[in-house]
Amino acid sequence: MQRTTRRKFLEKSLVAGFALGSPRIVLGAGASPADESVRLAVIGLGGTTTVGGVGGRGHQLIARLREVSGAKIAALCDVDQSHLDREAQPFKDRGETVAAYRDLRRVFDDKSIDAVVVALPNHWHALATVWACQAGKDVYVEKPFSYNCWEGRQMVAAARKFGRIVQVGTQNRSSALLRRTFEYLRSGDLGPIRYAHCLVYRARDGIGKVSSATPVPPEVDYDLWCGPAPKAPLMRNQLHYEWHWFWETGNGEIGNNGVHVMDLCRWALAQNQAPPRAISIGGRFGFNDCGETANTQIALLDYQPAPLICEVRNVRVAKGADAMGKFRGRSGGLIIDCAGGYFAGSSSGGTLFDRQGKQIKDIPDDGGSKRLEASHLSNFIAAVRSRKSSELVAEAVEGHLSAACCHLPNISHRLGQQSSPEAIRASIRSKPELLDAFERCREYLRENGVDLGATPAVLGPWVTFDPKEERFVGDFAGQANKLAQRDYGPPFVVPKIA
Repeated sequence: MQRTTRRKFLEKSLVAGFALGSPRIVLGAGASPADESVRLAVIGLGGTTTVGGVGGRGHQLIARLREVSGAKIAALCDVDQSHLDREAQPFKDRGETVAAYRDLRRVFDDKSIDAVVVALPNHWHALATVWACQAGKDVYVEKPFSYNCWEGRQMVAAARKFGRIVQVGTQNRSSALLRRTFEYLRSGDLGPIRYAHCLVYRARDGIGKVSSATPVPPEVDYDLWCGPAPKAPLMRNQLHYEWHWFWETGNGEIGNNGVHVMDLCRWALAQNQAPPRAISIGGRFGFNDCGETANTQIALLDYQPAPLICEVRNVRVAKGADAMGKFRGRSGGLIIDCAGGYFAGSSSGGTLFDRQGKQIKDIPDDGGSKRLEASHLSNFIAAVRSRKSSELVAEAVEGHLSAACCHLPNISHRLGQQSSPEAIRASIRSKPELLDAFERCREYLRENGVDLGATPAVLGPWVTFDPKEERFVGDFAGQANKLAQRDYGPPFVVPKIA
């Protein structure tokens, strides 16, 4: 049998496939006429002018859903009346009927709703999903899938127990370009995969400090906003979006944008379980604000035979295009390092290089990256119609496992202690890729006015996780398991299903 050469394989699996593009926005098999469209409720609309935000996730998804054949937005829900009014007005202007709810429980009571889109803060993802499944609704839930590991497992169990279609909003999973690229990398033609790298270099600003509680906007039902999280005074300038940077409601940048790339790396590695152990190095530098989560973080997930490293950078003081730094020419996306070369890119394309950094093949965007969200939502709608969860490209368990890739290093960080650069180097010298990431991060911080000698980073311990039992074991297990779950106050209690 004639052996397929690297170049021939590339021509067949990558170049020839580009003409196919991303999945078309169509209904699934056996789709009904348009008047029997899937009736959706969008829960959580977001602030379109919120400082630091990206324009309101629910607001963005409404626009994409309107592009999907077979989907009909029948209801809107938000605890902020101003958000609800803002999104309902365009429907009124078009003469379209849409229900408006402040309380998501009224959405689940509405028998005319087939499925819900959950774009709420992270601390609400689990309970909203479980309640929806119990009410017979299918669910499209935004990333990260879960707020903590235990809640993620209950969400998966609810999908199974109640026979619901549950998709997570990691839309890059709908990239045909990446699917072909990962298949090529896993073929071994470029040698075995050695490491997967996630790069999340995104400049942010600090959120300031407050000396006393900030008044909750009068248009917000704050009890409902808090829900499963403790109801406490608002100790930050802004209610919306800034919840990402507090442990009671968010998961930091690694859980905000990092999860997108970590999900892709896990996909590339073909890892179908949570990481067996993880470690974090990082801190909150430069901002001098009230935020709690790390704004600079290096995480290693010790998958075997190929580990996964995620690098998060938010601090930017220095000027210039390279102030955030680069790794192998990139400041975002992923790098899959193989014995014979590497891929550097994202869902919008990339490049294959040999070990010396010489370009082997350019993989240009086939146009699919511009349609990813609509394609991903279309995939969800098609599965709702067919009742086949196997058709989903990002089914509940995929979301759960990728969220765990964020939760484990965050728990390591929260259990860690500030350590000198010398102590960190000594601790990780057996992991050369991790040591290299730390040294590059230290240099990036130095260029942005942060000296780790004067302001030490937090070195977290290795935390070990049993992927089958989904519990921490070994050293620090007691403390880690406490952080992997939370206590609730009625009626906002995530029920134990698994």
